[in-house]
This record gives sequence, structure tokens and C-alpha cells, in this order.
Amino acid sequence: MKFSLLFAALPALLLAACGSGGSTGSGNDVAAVAPVAGAKPPAGTSWLDTVSATPEGGYVQGNPNAPVKLIEYGSRLCPVCGRFAQEGVPALRAGPIAAGKLSYEFRDYPVHGAPDLGPTLLGHCVAPAAYFPMLDQMFAEQGQLLAKEEAAIQAMQAVPNATPVQIGTTFAEKMGYLDFVKQRGVPEGKARACLADPKGYELIATRKDAADQQYNISGTPSFIVNGTLVPNASSWDALQPVLKAAGAL
Repeated sequence: MKFSLLFAALPALLLAACGSGGSTGSGNDVAAVAPVAGAKPPAGTSWLDTVSATPEGGYVQGNPNAPVKLIEYGSRLCPVCGRFAQEGVPALRAGPIAAGKLSYEFRDYPVHGAPDLGPTLLGHCVAPAAYFPMLDQMFAEQGQLLAKEEAAIQAMQAVPNATPVQIGTTFAEKMGYLDFVKQRGVPEGKARACLADPKGYELIATRKDAADQQYNISGTPSFIVNGTLVPNASSWDALQPVLKAAGAL
């Protein structure tokens, strides 16, 4: 994927594709099956503390051998994703993730193009154990960070022919994400190094292409349950029947 295509969403289309992958209502009313069996975590541990990186660029929380595997393609700037983070993720953690029935993987998807780059890179600029706490906090403070969007766009308009690194760094600075991660223990030098690494931008583009080719992602959040894209589901209410049918709930 060419960077020019990834960065084409600079104008006021920041939230245009958020939630467009499916309706927020329930269009997946299917019969539930018997619940799948849970599993105990290794002695002295919790499945909620079991987090690892995946080859596709995401992070998975929970029993790696769980019979139900949920993947979310999401954007840290997407309010619909933010709503799922507030409504769905806590219920999953309290229920099927903790019980070892379901694993939950989050994969960043730059649905807005350029504005997503800095937050994505900074969100990965932490140790695995800190990945989900940082993601949770970005969603919790999403409204305050998005309020600075216009200032970031104006700053970018003053930088003609900007490089990917300039774009990612400028949005991270002007929208407050750089200060956000610094306040949560990421040293500024480390954060700026993550923003300045050209390979990080290449990986974002490559992983977006792979997601598009495999699942035809059209918006965020998009949910994959046991390898299959869930249609018409961008909310917790819409996703629950599918997880019940899989035996996770």
C-alpha cells in the first residue's frame, strides 16, 4: 500500500469511516449453543494478565488456547470503538476472558488515515503488560484528545510535502497523544523514537493491506470470531448473539 493512499484522509473526514463496517443494532440474532468449557490459568496467574503480541501486529489477552477467539480491528480515534471499549470489553474481561473461554485481540486499523498513525505507534511503544492499560486509557480520554483534532489538521496544512514521520509526529504532538503517554510512564525519548521509526509506518500500511485482503474491512470496529468476519456488528449489543452462538457467553 502506498503511503499517499494511507495519508489521504487528512481533511475533515476523521470520523467518516468509524462504525461504517456495520450497523450498531443487532443483526446477528442466532440461536445460542451450549457454553464452551473454560480453563484454569497456570497457578498463581490470571488470564487477564496473559498478554502477548501476535504476528499480525495485534495483542491478545486471555487464554491463548481458548475455544473462542475474538479479534477487533479498531481505531483509537473512533468513538464507536471507544463505546465498545466502555461497554463490551469490561463484560468480556469479567466473564469469558477471565474464565479462559475466550481470547480477545485488538489490532489497530488506520481507518482515518494520517491521524491514526501517531496514536497507533505510541500505543505500541510499551511493554506487552502495559498494552491494554494504555489502550483502555486512550479510549477513556478519547473525547479530550479528539477535541484537538482541528489544531492538528491546521498544523499539518502548514507542512507541505510532509514525510510519514512528520505526519505521525505532528498529529501525536498536536492532539496530545505524546504528552498522554509521557504522563503514563513512557519516556519522551522512547516515545519520539517510536514516532521516528520509518519501519513503524511501513508496518501500519502492510498490516492494513493484509486486513483488507483477508477480511475486506470497511470500517471500525470490525469483529472477527473464530476466523470469520461478523456482519452488521459494530456494537456490544450486536456482537453478543454471535458470541453466545459460539458458546462464549
